[in-house]
Amino acid sequence: MTDRSSVPVLVVNAFTDTLFGGNPAAVVETETPLAESTMQSIAEQHNLSETAFLVRKGVDHFHLRWFTPTKEVQLCGHATLASAYALDYLGHWVGERLTFDTASGPLYVTRDGDQYRIEFPAVLMDEVETPSNVAAALGVSVIRSFQPSNGAWQMVCELADEATIKACSPDFSALAKATDLGVSITAPSSDVDYVSRFFIPQLGINEDPVTGSAHCQLVPFWAARLSKTSLRARQLSARGGDLHGTLEGDRVVLAGACCLFSEGRIFLPSA
Repeated sequence: MTDRSSVPVLVVNAFTDTLFGGNPAAVVETETPLAESTMQSIAEQHNLSETAFLVRKGVDHFHLRWFTPTKEVQLCGHATLASAYALDYLGHWVGERLTFDTASGPLYVTRDGDQYRIEFPAVLMDEVETPSNVAAALGVSVIRSFQPSNGAWQMVCELADEATIKACSPDFSALAKATDLGVSITAPSSDVDYVSRFFIPQLGINEDPVTGSAHCQLVPFWAARLSKTSLRARQLSARGGDLHGTLEGDRVVLAGACCLFSEGRIFLPSA
């Protein structure tokens, strides 16, 4: 037996209601903040696209940070959704709305039946010239490219149709060298309003299964293109995921379901 302290950890599949779908995130809640090196080591050990770390600040009010296996990120949609589910499951969310303090500002979550709704800042984009090495690494014809005018860490490449999105088979080594940005590819769909995929090999994640932060850009983009503010989206990764996005002024509201995959404990390093 060990006398080391331990904390609970849940692995939650976000933007899905199936056991092996959506995007899995590990969620760790602690009474006091862990050392940054410890959080990074835990995220590396889990080797999921993100691990979320929560510290309570008050009733239904938490500080939230997200780590990939290699670094901390400023925004992560699916791990925020997973965190809300985990707090609800554990009985640590008692009111109507959760508040998360994050590096991207406050994020708010409410329940909506068996789904959760998260408010994010809407990210508007400008059209940019498609880097030839990015197009070559994607291996498909890019119609147009876009990225935020300030603080961009993702770019969006518009492709012709859903079939081209599905067929895209990037050279991930070349893509990691071609740009420092994560890359969304997107196209209209006959089944939902738009489809997408997201690649960020620079962070050790060749393809992210479902990427909430990418839809902070994609929802305003397709809202303008389709002249509607309520959108259904599907991310066409191998695991797949579905979400509903609404543009409300300068905010994007993403809604999706979650499915609990596992529950356990992490033993922390000795002080």
